Amino acid sequence: MGRATVADIKGRDFSELDKEAKENTENTNKGSNTNKNRNTTTSDSRGRKNRRRQKKTMVVHPVQRLFDACKDVFAHAGTGFVPPPDKIEQLSALLDDIKPVDVGLSPRMSFFSPQAARRAPTITYLHIHECEKFSMGIFCLPPSGVLPLHNHPGMTVFSKLLFGTMHIKSYDWVVGAPSNASAVAEPSQTAQCSEVRLAKVKVDSNLTAPCKTSILYPADGGNMHCFTAVTACAVLDVLGPPYSDAEGRHCTYYLAYPFTKFSGDEQVSIPDEEKNNYAWLQERDKPEDLVVKGALYTGPVIREN
Repeated sequence: MGRATVADIKGRDFSELDKEAKENTENTNKGSNTNKNRNTTTSDSRGRKNRRRQKKTMVVHPVQRLFDACKDVFAHAGTGFVPPPDKIEQLSALLDDIKPVDVGLSPRMSFFSPQAARRAPTITYLHIHECEKFSMGIFCLPPSGVLPLHNHPGMTVFSKLLFGTMHIKSYDWVVGAPSNASAVAEPSQTAQCSEVRLAKVKVDSNLTAPCKTSILYPADGGNMHCFTAVTACAVLDVLGPPYSDAEGRHCTYYLAYPFTKFSGDEQVSIPDEEKNNYAWLQERDKPEDLVVKGALYTGPVIREN
């Protein structure tokens, strides 16, 4: 009911892209192995020496450091998991330092180009990694691209704006507030259930890179948010744990209505000057004009072992 899987919000199961990348790598390796067999014993000796030197000077790239940290931080992640403060600080610091070039991105790439205004701009998702404990990926939005208001049930999410300017509007549920079952919205947009719930605005502002990493938690920090690209922009997301239908972590979309729209506002005592900081949220079906396509991540390869 108004729910979508991680494959829905991203457009497809992008783990398939990893398989394609691995197949391409294997084909390349086959050709290189043929050439290696023609080498002399002397060249093999030189190669071993070069490899020893490379090991001594090998630098771990930022995405690998992030992946390694995620394996540690989310080792015991499950629904409702929140990392301890020192681990949150560790991941935030790593994400703060990541730049577009570190993940193979440039604002000149085609999926950041302005699109025709006949429909909502297509968003591109670059799958980096996903397992039962966490996922890493990049949303690439052209100007005016929108990721509609959606939730992250039982999840802790780190979002790093890599470049550009993005408007973020986020909400948290008001605990203990009554629901309003009498709300009526556009039938074409809402799910079968018309009940609305009261939420409070957490963030309603523009972010411009470079900026600090944003963090949301299972019950606060703006767990439900909407991203709107003011300019072309890219967001690196780390989700722990990721969406999972099997474990009850569905992606649900919402419509937001002003606090004064429904009669339920009489049941909640909120000063007039603060009413703009509250809204009624109603589950909706996945927006028909939301198109998220997958593209192959071309940044540094992650070593999983």
